[in-house]
Amino acid sequence: MSKKLVIKVTAGADSPERCSQAFTVAAVAVASGVEVSLWLTGESAWFALPGRAAEFELPHAAPLPDLVDSILAGGRITLCTQCAARRDITEKDVLEGVRIAGAQVFVQEAMADGAQALVY
Repeated sequence: MSKKLVIKVTAGADSPERCSQAFTVAAVAVASGVEVSLWLTGESAWFALPGRAAEFELPHAAPLPDLVDSILAGGRITLCTQCAARRDITEKDVLEGVRIAGAQVFVQEAMADGAQALVY
């Protein structure tokens, strides 16, 4: 089993099931001891902001704020540079522990030895 998991989530409230799946898989992987890097792109970029995860609702799904907290506690969350810029989000706006980085860093993480990449 790979010990590094790089997950890119492209969906937000526009596709709640896909979005929730990405965060759930990331949180379960962190809880299982896997090194996780979750990338927020597209509409999921909004979840880098304080309070935005609390606005997300999906019946029979774990609360998104709990999943975010779990991922940040043992993994990494990155907001795409271009996605942040398109939404006027800066480093001072994001949750503590969330970084902003670009495609070069994503490719580097996804191509690292022992890494598995998933896109939702």
